[in-house]
Amino acid sequence: MYTTEDQILIESRVANEKKSAGAAYFLWFFLGFISAHRFYLGKPVTAVLQILSYFIVIGFVWWLMDLFLIPGIIRDKMDETRGRFAREMHRFAY
Repeated sequence: MYTTEDQILIESRVANEKKSAGAAYFLWFFLGFISAHRFYLGKPVTAVLQILSYFIVIGFVWWLMDLFLIPGIIRDKMDETRGRFAREMHRFAY
């Protein structure tokens, strides 16, 4: 479907847009109370929900769970980016 050159181009663009796990964990640890890590990872809706949920204590549990969820969020974002670039390339190829 895609040539090797197309796949290399897609992967290089995905790598350029990849979020840093280190930065996400830094934000989680130091600014987690304002959900900075979720904003950084491109999840503004859940960031706001997390902030609002702090008022009913659930937010602190959610914040702790993010310690384990950050890698999956980054992986999902990379897959989404990969799909977006593949669709763009497919659209311009024809």
